[in-house]
Amino acid sequence: MKSIPELTLGGWQRFDAIRDALEQIRPRTILEVGAGEGGLGAWLAERYDYTGFERDAASFETARARLGRAGRGRIFRGGVQDLGDQKFDLVCAFEVLEHLEDDAGALGQWREHVAAGGYLLLSVPAHSKRFGASDESVGHVRRYDREPFLRLLGASGLEVDWLRSWGFPLGVVLEAIRNQLAARDTSLPATIEARTGRSGRWLQPKGRAVVHANAALSRPFRWLQTPFESSQRGIGWIALTHPGAGPPLA
Repeated sequence: MKSIPELTLGGWQRFDAIRDALEQIRPRTILEVGAGEGGLGAWLAERYDYTGFERDAASFETARARLGRAGRGRIFRGGVQDLGDQKFDLVCAFEVLEHLEDDAGALGQWREHVAAGGYLLLSVPAHSKRFGASDESVGHVRRYDREPFLRLLGASGLEVDWLRSWGFPLGVVLEAIRNQLAARDTSLPATIEARTGRSGRWLQPKGRAVVHANAALSRPFRWLQTPFESSQRGIGWIALTHPGAGPPLA
């Protein structure tokens, strides 16, 4: 019996869009950049030829254990620069781009690992005006407004198949709670790199009971957010893209 994804309540808010993309693309091979603790990666590995990369040592060990239990997939500690010339039907990065100073450079690098006819699936936090304590706590460099995000994708040689907003209304409430918790946190790491490292571990579900509770609690809110996917009321964007015919813009 295949498992369910081991996701936070917020992670579940993105899940339906990810599943829709997978059903649309029907990839054979998947690369996940920034796999975190493997909560989604292990689910993907049970269904696809999955490769994941994670830089943080503690998150990597948790992800490796999860993939071990799944009995499929590969997880490596490091980054896509270690891949050589390998290409994948789908390259995905969920809540990764906002941690990187050179986001355009990262998109160009990830694009190079998309196979002919393949896709790049991304999620990022939305709205620069929403940047708060929790963003700072987990090493975010920025949040993305809709039009600048679309321009960034285009300048990186990516054509957008669809863009969805996610997280309204539940994500708005959860984000407010995370901001309150982060504002009280006295153990904030000194560097963005260290904050980024812990971002995949912060507030993650522990134990099967919590995993199943998150799945059940999120279900009505996943339905409620559907009418707002084309609006700007959510807390994040998820975009399905593919490399355009020409090279990235200079």
